[in-house]
Amino acid sequence: MRGTGSSAVTRSTLRQQIADALRDEVLAGRLAPGQEFTVKEIAEQYGVSATPVREALVDLSAQGLLDSAQHRGFKVHEYSVADYHGMVEARALVAEAIFRGIAERGITKPEDDFLSVRRRAEESARAATSGDLNVLIGYDLRFWRELSSLFGNAYLTGFLHRLRVQAWVFAVPLLRAAGPLDGRLWNGHTELVDAVGRRDAQAAYEIITAYNRHSLDLVDKLVG
Repeated sequence: MRGTGSSAVTRSTLRQQIADALRDEVLAGRLAPGQEFTVKEIAEQYGVSATPVREALVDLSAQGLLDSAQHRGFKVHEYSVADYHGMVEARALVAEAIFRGIAERGITKPEDDFLSVRRRAEESARAATSGDLNVLIGYDLRFWRELSSLFGNAYLTGFLHRLRVQAWVFAVPLLRAAGPLDGRLWNGHTELVDAVGRRDAQAAYEIITAYNRHSLDLVDKLVG
């Protein structure tokens, strides 16, 4: 029994590692929207058996990043501009609820967690200002996950993280094709953290509203 349990844990860990690696491939644009692949191809690429690969691909499908291509395996999901507008609206509503909750009941995490969020904000802002998309995506996702976790509701944190991953998946190909991004990406991470630290829900809401408007305007311009 002990050996069986250990094997299950190992497979579960491998499943998560493969899912994380493939998500990074999609976010980096190396797996393009609409690109198809099979379980066998991914298993051979990573040198593992088919079972954890299939499980990882099912997980990513449940997160909206992949589609099952009948009899052909899987393909990267293709989001539309309308999808992106819906994501931005949804993440705005979630963020507003989180910031209002923090203003009402305070930060539920230790002070060290807030300091970590501030450091992540500074890293994200620097990457955004310099237009370094590769660095920004990772920092930005971790920033929002840590920031939203200050509210203390893992369900909201998880939902917001999924929305942000999906939004990046849509935006990455457009941004990579747009040329130099210096000064074109939102970099108000530290201002948002300051507002949250003051428990100023109105200021946080205004920053988020401006951020979302900037995101939509930029994407609409790149699409058009």
